[in-house]
Amino acid sequence: MDPLPGSTFIEWEPLGLYNGMIAPLLNYKIKGVIWYQGESNTANPREYKKLFPALIADWRQKWNQGDFPFLYVQLANFMEAKDKPSESNWAALRNAQLKILAVANTAMAVIIDLGEWNDIHPLNKEDVGKRLVLAARKLAYGDDKVVYSGPIYQSMKVEGNKVILTFTNTGSGLTAKGDGELKYFAIAGTDRKFVWAKAKIEGDNVVVWNDQVPNPVAVRYAWADNPEGANLYNKEGLPASPFKAGQ
Repeated sequence: MDPLPGSTFIEWEPLGLYNGMIAPLLNYKIKGVIWYQGESNTANPREYKKLFPALIADWRQKWNQGDFPFLYVQLANFMEAKDKPSESNWAALRNAQLKILAVANTAMAVIIDLGEWNDIHPLNKEDVGKRLVLAARKLAYGDDKVVYSGPIYQSMKVEGNKVILTFTNTGSGLTAKGDGELKYFAIAGTDRKFVWAKAKIEGDNVVVWNDQVPNPVAVRYAWADNPEGANLYNKEGLPASPFKAGQ
């Protein structure tokens, strides 16, 4: 066969992507969507909070088949791990993705334990797929018995110098994978300077504290480009989503 002609720039623009890859599919029936994207948006996580829900709403309107299941993958761990709490656009984008769970009939596969520090595309695709399958069993096929997600942060309460965190999707219980000590929790007072914190599981809650922070106002978990060692899971083996809580 003759060589294919070179691609034109329009294929990489929003209009070209939509008309070339989505519009031709709109006459087909659809069971749901699996979406894996976000790396190119890490420069502006706030914008993603608006763009992604708009995309979901637009596709559902265009297909005109109701609020079909929309499954998506949270960003994997990537780049070098750091030994101190720090700011991270990758963490902020993951947090934006977490908030999208408020959109009806959505589910998110957490893969902060499946990436590589030096490769933006995780090699372990199989486990990514398995976690998406769990979500599909729940949302697309109505399996109410399957544990399809790892722990998701729900609320916080301050008692003295301790912060008590509650979670949904705890399955048959919370657990610290590995050596039994929870890692990668950070806490801050009113100065907003985050320091590493101690954390322990109490039932379906996690209690977080640092004796040097007498009046905590905020907690972060796995807040980093590469939260290596973050180990809050449910007993079904699914990792908790990174999150931030408080002011």
